[in-house]
Amino acid sequence: MRLGVMFDRDLPPETLVPFCRHLDATEVDDVWVVEDLGWTGAISSAATALAVTGRLRVGIGITPAPLRNPVLLAMELGNLARMHPNRLAAGIGHGVQDWMRRAGAAVPSPLALLEETVLAVRALLRGETVTTRGRAVRLDGMRLVHPPAVPPPVLAGVLGPRSLELSGRVAQGTILPEGFGPERIAGARELIGAGGRGPVFPAPGDGKRAAGDGPDGERGPDRGDGPDGGHEVVVFTHLYVGDDPARVREAVRPSAEETASFLGIAPDEAPMAAGTAEEAAEHVRALWAAGAGTVVLRPIGDDPLVHVDRILAALRDR
Repeated sequence: MRLGVMFDRDLPPETLVPFCRHLDATEVDDVWVVEDLGWTGAISSAATALAVTGRLRVGIGITPAPLRNPVLLAMELGNLARMHPNRLAAGIGHGVQDWMRRAGAAVPSPLALLEETVLAVRALLRGETVTTRGRAVRLDGMRLVHPPAVPPPVLAGVLGPRSLELSGRVAQGTILPEGFGPERIAGARELIGAGGRGPVFPAPGDGKRAAGDGPDGERGPDRGDGPDGGHEVVVFTHLYVGDDPARVREAVRPSAEETASFLGIAPDEAPMAAGTAEEAAEHVRALWAAGAGTVVLRPIGDDPLVHVDRILAALRDR
């Protein structure tokens, strides 16, 4: 089981470098960057994070398929994977449909576009010559001149039932957004498995990290599919560590409301790693136990690394 930290979209872009260097000196496995419309580009952020760290896996969560031609995306990912082998995980998603409409990039079938984009990008990264006449993607004899020796895993950032099945069918992993607790993870894993991709990694367990997990373990960064041909499940969750319950509730309220609006639930039903350090750590352990292969913390507030350091100490103590 892996632990990652997200560089939040609201943080000043120039703070990405010290943020990543700090994490690189801890036991955190991943740093994740995002590509929300109007904020920052994920490829440039990922390239920066890879260049200033020595061991972290850098996850992209996610690039919207409507904004990214699959050939150009494969070129960018392949370039990063060659320069930083085994340290990249590439997430692709539908994109927020209202944002895609406002950007002039809305498509008739987001499902078809995502499926065809993932398949094309994966084939290109494997060094194949790709010709396809799909509903959304049309390529004629395209290939990468410099494909990576080890293609990075391509994950799908999805939410709905049909999209989860699609991810299980064509992607090497699934990225679940903030607001997924243990029960919802279990339901998502069933739908991913129904897609027929193979075993969903890892099997639900006790929420403890195995000796081979993490930067000092034997397994190291995942390569392609999860171990034993499995499918990595990545779960994002908000993080806020504080000892005053009233202050914690006030601090997380805007994030809870945003998550609730996105998922169609009540704000108090949005699970988070929030509370004391041990309470936050217990939430992470519960997500691992429910089958999250990677839990990605999204710290709330202007001083994110304080919260990261506190939860790491709590996770380390048990």
